[in-house]
Amino acid sequence: MTSALELAVFFVFAIATVGFSLGVVLAKRAWHSALSLGGALFGIAVNYVLLNADFVAAMQVLVYVGGVLVLLAFAVMLTEREREVAT
Repeated sequence: MTSALELAVFFVFAIATVGFSLGVVLAKRAWHSALSLGGALFGIAVNYVLLNADFVAAMQVLVYVGGVLVLLAFAVMLTEREREVAT
């Protein structure tokens, strides 16, 4: 039996996760897409906590949010060029 608070937290983070996922796809800049990916992965970790899968949630945060997203952030920062201003 789930409480009303758990149900409210689930819906809030489910909507946030879907919003961040849309941000990953629809963002025009790679850096904004990477930040949205971090939010989406964190929202998935919260859903794992709600399912009482604490170890899976911790690995989600450590491996995906902590490792893959940092690697992606370095790749975006190193490969993104500044646009030249035409004068």
